[in-house]
Amino acid sequence: MVKLIGAALIIFAGTMIGWLQAARYAARPNQIRQLIHALQRLETEIGYGFTPLPEAIARCAAHVPEPAASLLRDVNGRLAGAGEPSFRESWEAAVAAIWPNTAMRQPEQAALVRLGHNLGISDREDQLKHLKLAAQQLAFEEEAARQDSARYAKMWRSLGVLTAALIVILIL
Repeated sequence: MVKLIGAALIIFAGTMIGWLQAARYAARPNQIRQLIHALQRLETEIGYGFTPLPEAIARCAAHVPEPAASLLRDVNGRLAGAGEPSFRESWEAAVAAIWPNTAMRQPEQAALVRLGHNLGISDREDQLKHLKLAAQQLAFEEEAARQDSARYAKMWRSLGVLTAALIVILIL
């Protein structure tokens, strides 16, 4: 009876590990899409609303879903904080702070860091160009993430169950 309960727990744990990994693969394209949407809103605020960058970031943070909202709120908080950090420093620190809580990977992080290097140091037209470029780079990464999700999500679900079943067979 104890072996049966242990076997069931092992199979349950292995299945959940596989499903969690599959969920990360499924969440990545969605999070990239939300980030693209946030950059497009920021582009609209700057381009059509003629809104200053800190105010545009605050407005966008109120209207975009997580994790993009967390990024923008963090940037805005760091800009308003003591010590007068530069926009670039605030942006990089915010990206580094929220990144572990996302399903996104290094290419998306690199695109955002590059964007932070260019925002806030040039005129409105140049900032709009950099926002469009970052959105295009993220769109490319989103497509790759969708392909990875289709390829690996099912594999991780199956792998979790099969690995747990192998462990149970080896133990019993």
